[in-house]
Amino acid sequence: MIKKLITKLIRKKNPDFAFDEKLDNRLLVHFSIQKLFSIMRSWRLILSGKFIYSLFLGKGVRFFNLKNIKFGKWVRLEDHVFLSALGNAPIEIGNKVRIGAFSRLIISTSFNNIGKYIKIGNNVGIGEFAYLGGAGGLEIGDDCIIGQYFSCHPENHQFCDPEKLIRLQGVTRKGIKIGNNCWIGAKVTILDGVSIGTNCVIAAGAVVTKSVPEGSLIGGVPARILKTINKKEEILSAIKAV
Repeated sequence: MIKKLITKLIRKKNPDFAFDEKLDNRLLVHFSIQKLFSIMRSWRLILSGKFIYSLFLGKGVRFFNLKNIKFGKWVRLEDHVFLSALGNAPIEIGNKVRIGAFSRLIISTSFNNIGKYIKIGNNVGIGEFAYLGGAGGLEIGDDCIIGQYFSCHPENHQFCDPEKLIRLQGVTRKGIKIGNNCWIGAKVTILDGVSIGTNCVIAAGAVVTKSVPEGSLIGGVPARILKTINKKEEILSAIKAV
């Protein structure tokens, strides 16, 4: 009875969801209590003029400039996530997004040159300890799955003048765009000015310094195209090979 009730509730978010038959009711009760507390933590946002009934907050979640953050439905921010929205446009999180524990989404840390924005599409899962910068603008498309320790840095320091401290030479900002339906492995780093096409797979540990077209399997430091994926069967086999 408990399993059926919880399954019915979860299917409002994920119509295809089904619990593993090996799970017992004791674990499901523990799971339900955790989710109840996650919802209750989101109620504190009422004091800031925001309330999203389907927002789940882990322990120690923090916000800076909350008014510049937009949440979709069924968003999960796990323990100790930090969102800092010091930007000209908001941090925008789509529907059914999960952001792993200890991750940080920071548009900018500079009060004299605030950044642009961070936009995350629908049905995106991001692993623990991610760092997403938004100084030059960051867009992540729908249906992307992203491993732990992912980092995006849409900003570069200038260093042309050897007579001047690098920290005083200013920055350049081009932005980062990631297409729909990408699988990005653990510990991937993407640098400023990079555009990732749809249906791409990025191997774990890659450092992406150049843009790649849709349907690319890439890996390495710096990352390069290892294979072009044209068919659904090839995409599936590429994922298994990474």
